Amino acid sequence: MMKLLSRFVFWITGWKVVGGWPKDLRKAVMIAIPHTSNWDLLYARAAFYIMDVPVRFTIKKEVMVGPLGWFIRALGGLSIDRQKMAGKRKQTYTEAMVEMLKNREELVIMVTPEGTRSYAKRWKTGFYHIALGADVPIVIGYLDYKKKHAGIGPMIQPNGNLEEQMEQMKEFGRQVTGKYPEQGIR
Repeated sequence: MMKLLSRFVFWITGWKVVGGWPKDLRKAVMIAIPHTSNWDLLYARAAFYIMDVPVRFTIKKEVMVGPLGWFIRALGGLSIDRQKMAGKRKQTYTEAMVEMLKNREELVIMVTPEGTRSYAKRWKTGFYHIALGADVPIVIGYLDYKKKHAGIGPMIQPNGNLEEQMEQMKEFGRQVTGKYPEQGIR
């Protein structure tokens, strides 16, 4: 049903899917770039339904209650429970997501590296550390509003060289036009 509805949304708005999800890839961290508008969720979610990408996103468990929680789960939301670790501190979101990836047969977690819809000079690095810690690749998902393309870009296996690999991802992102280009990747 959602795939059919997604195809209708793309048809009526003139968007198209470019590329596809690697067939044998069962676990990954997907970054969604550039993130400049609330509309990004609609087009990205529709594109992932069309491509059969089992993408999920994380949210605090405290938000996942009642009708709002049901709706968020239906869209792919996963609650994060920052349980206490052996010792006294709670685990970080990064640690919780690494554990999620390690403990499941199939999981693709979507993250927006900018952490905001506004221009971000520096990306958050948690997604990189999640992929490195879980030994899974980072896949670039993108929305190009100028071309009306939603697609899958390069896949990068984290090797610990954070700055170099972040620059590779940003270089790809600079070729993609967000809904509000001035807020995109520079």
